[in-house]
Order: sequence, then structure tokens, then C-alpha cells
Amino acid sequence: MKPDAPESPAPSDAAARRAARPVVCYPVDTLPRPDVAALRAARTGWSAVGSILVPPREARCFEVPAGHFFRIVCVDGPQVGDLNLWNANDLGERFFSGKTRALHGTHLSTGDRLWSSLPHLRPMATITEDTLDWYGFDEWGGSVHDVIGTRCDPYTHRLLAGGDYHHCCHSNLARALGGHTHRPPAAAEADVHDVLNVFMCTGFLRDTGQYFMKASPVRPGDFLEFFAEIDLLGALSACPGGDCASEHSSDAARCHPLLVEIFRPPALPCGWASPPRNGYPRTHGL
Repeated sequence: MKPDAPESPAPSDAAARRAARPVVCYPVDTLPRPDVAALRAARTGWSAVGSILVPPREARCFEVPAGHFFRIVCVDGPQVGDLNLWNANDLGERFFSGKTRALHGTHLSTGDRLWSSLPHLRPMATITEDTLDWYGFDEWGGSVHDVIGTRCDPYTHRLLAGGDYHHCCHSNLARALGGHTHRPPAAAEADVHDVLNVFMCTGFLRDTGQYFMKASPVRPGDFLEFFAEIDLLGALSACPGGDCASEHSSDAARCHPLLVEIFRPPALPCGWASPPRNGYPRTHGL
């Protein structure tokens, strides 16, 4: 955090320096836009092909073939979830929350895409419906579905609170991925990465810049829907913070399950093709 009483004196032109206009780092005018209408049209006549109920304070893995849809659904009570995505055929290609944030902003909604890690950098999934898009940004600067938080983890818990808590989302995801790939959690956790915080309401305090959370507006029946651009392996943790109204990484919060539903459309969306990996030749100037 910035100090309350800076040690360095402000220069005489401090006001002019602060008045410099912001410049968007990554203009997206040339970024290919998904045809959300065509994706949604492909849902007509779709069939449910799988569902996974994620228990409170646990995580589960699921697979979604390219060209299919999946939904994360609030089914019982207000609950947030931490989502990891990988290329189902190559765990080295995973969701890149930092680049997704740079391209789409701090909080995601319909039409935004989840981008994969370097050197692949391609859309992994496209958000096709968000029943919480009405929330927008509140008076605190908070909104839902963020790509700014990392995930609650036992290392930070020990650092700040002492003791060990084994149902942080990082540990939940490590156990789930380990079970899916037949590895111990200590080996699988190297593939666990920064998340999309589904349904979580977050922002940055304007005075200190600190990351905050507040009660999620999600209610039973709300969902976030995705279209799989490539073959996906996903893992979803039902966060031990419940709706994150007060705390996380403890057994005190009231927690609920989350449901993952997977759908197969009768035909691929009109004009759609699975995106190739990024075309940069990786010469890096040599």
C-alpha cells in the first residue's frame, strides 16, 4: 500500500504529472470478436451430456469437448467458485488470468474470452451468458466474475493467520487435479493457476488500493455459461468463503455446492472453427 505520509517531497509540477491522461495498455479494436449470436443460436436443440456437483469446500474436475457449452450454476445458496481451465490434451496450456484481465478488464461478462498462457495465447472459452450482468459496478467499484484475485491458498493462510487450513481453493484444486491425473496433490499443484472467480464480488478500495470482497449477489438459478473453443479440462472449487461476505479460508462461512452442466449442440455454430495457437514464431529477435 502507498504510505499515508510519503517520505519523498512532491515536486513543484506534481499536479501536472498527476493530471496526465490514462492510456489503455491494450486497445482491442483489432481483437477478433466472437459471434455471440451465432454461438447462442447453436444452443437450440442442445442436449445435456453431463453434470458434476461440486461439494462445499471441495473441487471437482470436468471435461468439455471443443464446440460444447458448459454452465456453472448456483443451485442451493449464494456461493462463489474458483475456476481453472487447461487444454485437455496439454496441461502446459492453461488459463492466463493476467492477459485476460489486460484484454477484457478486471471483471468478465458475456462476449469476453478466457485466454490461454504463452506461447499459445488463444481463446479457450467464450462467455455466452451471464445472469449477473445486471450488477455492473457498484458504489464501491465492486463487480462480479473477477480476474484480479489469485485464489485462497494455505501458504498465505499460514503467513497471515498461522496454522494450516486444507480446504483453501488452491488445495481443493490440487486435490481434484491430482485425482484426475493420478498424481499426489503436491505434484499436481504446479499446474494449478490463477483463477476466474465465478460469482465473487470484488474490487479495489479507492483510498488504499487493497483488494476487497463483499457478499456475492448470486442466488439459486443464476449461472455463468461458456462455449468451449478448444478441448477443455476444468476444475471448479466451491470456495470455503461461501458468498465471501465476511471471510474465507475457514469453516465458519456457510457454504453451498455448485453445479457444472455440460451441453452438446446438434451442430457446430455457423462459421465457427476452433482457434489455432498463436502464430508468433518464438524467435524472440534471434
